Amino acid sequence: MKITIFGTGYVGLVTGTCLADAGHEVLCMDVDENKIARLKDGEIPIFEPGLESMVKSNVAGGRLDFTTDPVAAVGFGQLQFIAVGTPPDEDGSADLQYVLSVADTIGRHMTDYKVIVDKSTVPVGTADRVSQTVAAALEARGESIEFDVCSNPEFLKEGAAIKDFTHGARIIVGTESERVMRVMRECYAPYNRHHEKMMFMDVRAAELTKYAANAMLATKISFMNEIANLAERLGADVEQVRRGIGSDPRIGYSFIYPGCGYGGSCFPKDVQALARTATEVDYQPELLNAVEAVNFRQKKTLYTKLAQAFDGDLKGRTIALWGLAFKPNTDDMRDAPSRTLMEALWEAGATVQAFDPEAMKECRRIYGERDDLVLVADRVQAVKGADALVICTEWKDFRIVDFDWLKRQLSTPVIVDGRNLFDPQAAKEAGLMYYGVGRGDSLRSCS
Repeated sequence: MKITIFGTGYVGLVTGTCLADAGHEVLCMDVDENKIARLKDGEIPIFEPGLESMVKSNVAGGRLDFTTDPVAAVGFGQLQFIAVGTPPDEDGSADLQYVLSVADTIGRHMTDYKVIVDKSTVPVGTADRVSQTVAAALEARGESIEFDVCSNPEFLKEGAAIKDFTHGARIIVGTESERVMRVMRECYAPYNRHHEKMMFMDVRAAELTKYAANAMLATKISFMNEIANLAERLGADVEQVRRGIGSDPRIGYSFIYPGCGYGGSCFPKDVQALARTATEVDYQPELLNAVEAVNFRQKKTLYTKLAQAFDGDLKGRTIALWGLAFKPNTDDMRDAPSRTLMEALWEAGATVQAFDPEAMKECRRIYGERDDLVLVADRVQAVKGADALVICTEWKDFRIVDFDWLKRQLSTPVIVDGRNLFDPQAAKEAGLMYYGVGRGDSLRSCS
């Protein structure tokens, strides 16, 4: 098939590359000329394991190409995927200006039947607005050309996006059109061979499913962080509690790891957008609001523990950070707990000395050059001479450490383990003051 992808961000680039790798001809369109030039040169603007080599091989094979020409993009594929960003507005609702701009572009330039696929994460009712926008553009041209709009939400985890696309548990398509069903079955046939993954449903149900899935996962995280905060005050170890409840198959072990809060491009904005949608239909989403409130509070826990460890005096201190990205295997720092911590430390007059395997360039892009931010080459350099170490991201590189060595590197023997990577007892036996999340510790000052 010939397929057009509008948007070369995370979702668009992964979707286009995987479809090309399955044998389709794919043209990815973006208005960012610099990004398209870089992609044509084989430079990938995001970090996602396995993506760079897959892009290069499919470009070389002639199945994947990039353009900034909207006329060429609309004319290329019968399938037109909309995979542009939907950033949150100030009120938390999803900003649909880019989605509707693509819809208008398709309507202004299409000359034959198109299936327009909403791949972006969008509120319920967006497919109707896309249809109206395309129809208005066609009417302005005096044209009557047939088209369909369907919803095909993505379920990609950063750091495992290629596996999620190629071996995902389900492929959801919202449509009532038999014609669209046939086209979408053909599109996804290479990834639907071993057992039936295609789930067809109403368009609005498909749109809501995406938000509901992310909200459910975010709820599990915030719930576990609530339990962790309670365990801390009761002298219980939340890691033992986690294993206890995770053994129940109705609960499971996924997304019940306590820590310093969730971030990234999906959970924060999707929970907010779903809550906003609820208020628009006169429903008070108390649970969704609580999920977001817990997460907002949880991202402050690292600074709170540091401040208490140093009797509130962090001015002039150097704090080592292991991890900047919101999760491992990505360079994404959107809504990352590390940002909440760093900004609080700078406000208190402290210096951050940080290392992340992938997010260093992104950190510099966000914060620029500043005297109180030192980005170093590895985890060893990060802790040298620092007053404390904070674990913000659970990269594999950080999971094993020689505590005796670590104590010698730090000016004061303080660890704040925001991801519960280490054994508290082993750290304490080495003479370190260890603060985890919900590990039954009573905070004490190192002064």
